[in-house]
Amino acid sequence: MYRIAVIPGDGVGPEVIREGLKVLKAVAEVRGFTYELVHYDFSGERFLATGEVLPDSVLDELRDMSSIYLGAVGHPKVKPGILEQGLLLKIRFGLDQYINLRPVKLYPGVYTPIKDKRPEDIDFVVVRENTEGLYTGIGGFLRKGTPDEVAIQEAVYTRKATERCIRYAFQLARDEARKKVTLCDKSNVLTYGHDLWQRVFQEVGAEYPDIEKDHAYVDAICMWMIKNPEWFSVITTCNMFGDIITDLGAMIQGGMGIAAGANINPEGVSMFEPIHGSAPKYADKNEINPLAAISALQLMLKNLGEKEGAILIENAIIRLLSNGYIKDMGAGRMGIGTKEVGDLIVKFIREGDKGV
Repeated sequence: MYRIAVIPGDGVGPEVIREGLKVLKAVAEVRGFTYELVHYDFSGERFLATGEVLPDSVLDELRDMSSIYLGAVGHPKVKPGILEQGLLLKIRFGLDQYINLRPVKLYPGVYTPIKDKRPEDIDFVVVRENTEGLYTGIGGFLRKGTPDEVAIQEAVYTRKATERCIRYAFQLARDEARKKVTLCDKSNVLTYGHDLWQRVFQEVGAEYPDIEKDHAYVDAICMWMIKNPEWFSVITTCNMFGDIITDLGAMIQGGMGIAAGANINPEGVSMFEPIHGSAPKYADKNEINPLAAISALQLMLKNLGEKEGAILIENAIIRLLSNGYIKDMGAGRMGIGTKEVGDLIVKFIREGDKGV
């Protein structure tokens, strides 16, 4: 039995998580596994009421979970950075979720802004290092608030974190029969940290002679993701560049309404979430697209070893999209409501191949 921590969060988070849990119930019944949900109310509302973001005691509780299912974080009355650092980064760093995994996949029936590109052209995965780089928060101010102010933000790269990220990318490529791993960096300018990435990439890559190795600077990656997304299969990169290129990836796969991500500790507990924000203006209107949260659930089941259940969800999503049930992937433009999307996914899961 799986113990799943559920953190709905802010804004539309509770709505999309509600639909995801509806889908989880259906898959569990069809596939015959059991689970227990442990709900947590950590959010902007709780912070405003109590001043508490995520206590250390709860972080310890999360270590014993099978998985974490997160809705969205962000509140208009909470200063930016408080929830992101106190909840998201605290979980990622505290539970050593050192891989951020972002599939970029265009499904049939989904619009992409790239002219003449089809689903077979957009199907790659970004493996982002998730615990180092500029996100460690190392730095400070000198003469703050004066005309002579100096602000320093340091990027930290260790061989351990770099190697385990790159190794995960190569192993993923092998496990999923993907043909190539591309290193994304800026080693022509960032001469120390990204020199380390270059050397480790070559050393680890030598252990995978069956996988093609490629390299591109991050600015070129951004160009080629638009011009030739079919060139990519697996991209591995540092924390900051991964953060940037995965949002670009979300746009070419159809927008935030479909994009899901995973924060993975292969030896511990992982966290799964839609990559969209809390979008408070759409909260409680039955207008938000829940497919990103449902796709995050699919990634969670795959990570837990419930691969057949994950396939059921993905097939249901494909059926929904390819048959025109959703007119537009954007919030408030779908043509059907949040709850109706969840109901249809559940219906298709229960029907299985009979409804395809």
